[in-house]
Amino acid sequence: MNRRQLILSSSAFGLSPLALAVGSDTAAPATPATPAPGASPGAPLAVPATGSIPVAFLLSDGAVVIDFCGPWQVFESVSTAGRQHGAFQPYTVAETTEPITASSGMKIVPSFTFRNAPAPKVVVIPAQNGAGDAALDWIRRVTQQTDVTMSVCTGAYVLARTGLLSGQSATTHHGAYADFAMTFPDVRLVRGARFVEAGNLATAGGLSSGIDLSLRVVERYFGRNAAAETAYYMEYQGAGWMDPDSNHTYRARRASNNGHPVCPVCDMEVDPASAPRTVYHDRTYYFCMPAHKMLFDKAPRQFLDASDPPAATRSTWRSVRLMA
Repeated sequence: MNRRQLILSSSAFGLSPLALAVGSDTAAPATPATPAPGASPGAPLAVPATGSIPVAFLLSDGAVVIDFCGPWQVFESVSTAGRQHGAFQPYTVAETTEPITASSGMKIVPSFTFRNAPAPKVVVIPAQNGAGDAALDWIRRVTQQTDVTMSVCTGAYVLARTGLLSGQSATTHHGAYADFAMTFPDVRLVRGARFVEAGNLATAGGLSSGIDLSLRVVERYFGRNAAAETAYYMEYQGAGWMDPDSNHTYRARRASNNGHPVCPVCDMEVDPASAPRTVYHDRTYYFCMPAHKMLFDKAPRQFLDASDPPAATRSTWRSVRLMA
């Protein structure tokens, strides 16, 4: 399974300890998971008077490297004048401290378990395929006191499985839009968003989008200049953290034709000579991997008929062209 398949298939599944400079410091007030009517998402966040802001990275097998390493680099790179400790203190959390295998075979020894991890003010949930019930329970519990609980890429599936996104707006990797909308019809899927903020919840699009959402979190704590200085230090020229609508390229579904067929589940271009295929109503459809063929075969009209998808995505799904 290649990395692109790992990212998309993760939607179907559900380092030595660090000394944190937290505890006696004044904690920032928590933002409720469901904002009051009229509350503005993405409001400035209170910074503790002293110490670092603890950032927990939830990891399990299959965690996609850029999804957590990109945000990790952002948070460890923030420099603020006059503070004795770093602005943020990132650390890893998992169900156990046994090594996990991230994407491409990277081995990671988590710093803490759900039982002994310090209380985070920020949680980062990358795409992964090993997050079970214990992880969901931990997310629900700590999010009662976080300033931001954020997902990256198809980490949105993990966050949505907690129920916290119910009734909220969210985004995910563009290749998972259709499946996410059907899997979680009570979540308002936003296509073409670099990131979406909803109270103390936030979801980023695919892969590099997590860097932008992390810079946005830095901005909410320390201001735009601090975020810009961080991006400059990282030699990161992307400006998506200042414009959550900058993923507009991914709003419309890709057109499929005989010369360039795309998977009807995730819009990934496929090679018809070797791709799994199925015939539905005398038309042939090709798929990027067997798992997406199985999804399509179970409910093909969900992917092709404008009358079936959830209303939030119905208008964009009408643009799908069937292959002869």
